[in-house]
Amino acid sequence: MTYYTYVDSPLETLLLTSDGVSLTGLYMVERRHGPEVEADWVPDDDAAPFPAAREQLAAYFEGRLTDFDLPLAMDGTEFQKRVWEELTRIPYGATITYGELARRVGNPNGSRAVGLANGRNPISIVVPCHRVIGTSGKLVGYGGGLSRKEALLVLEGALLMASSQWSQADTDH
Repeated sequence: MTYYTYVDSPLETLLLTSDGVSLTGLYMVERRHGPEVEADWVPDDDAAPFPAAREQLAAYFEGRLTDFDLPLAMDGTEFQKRVWEELTRIPYGATITYGELARRVGNPNGSRAVGLANGRNPISIVVPCHRVIGTSGKLVGYGGGLSRKEALLVLEGALLMASSQWSQADTDH
């Protein structure tokens, strides 16, 4: 059974999914690779862990929370799960490159593979795929859009540059 709810955020409305115990998805409605609500999904604002997720997301966007504490259940390949687990180790307010993420998961030449896994992260924000940047420090590759990635990094104090410092050619991929 898949439960779902919507949560308003300063970025946009977020779609949350759950199996009734764990958070299985957190998607920006406009995000690539995000799901469409299926006919058999059940709308339920109070399904676990939606109340806790709503509270923690509000605290995060208000700058009062730096680490989420929610039960997570992510569906993906073993490699994707390894990448997503490593994302949770990137501290609030910090960034790493795709190359560093590849090294951390034991695939030092796998920047492109970790980029693809990063882009398939089903629980954005909580599993902070937005904290991964290009080798040159540019903001690249965010399924939720580079403006949202920028907003999250500015919120966390990890980004102080203006968006004009990267070219329009560095669009979502």
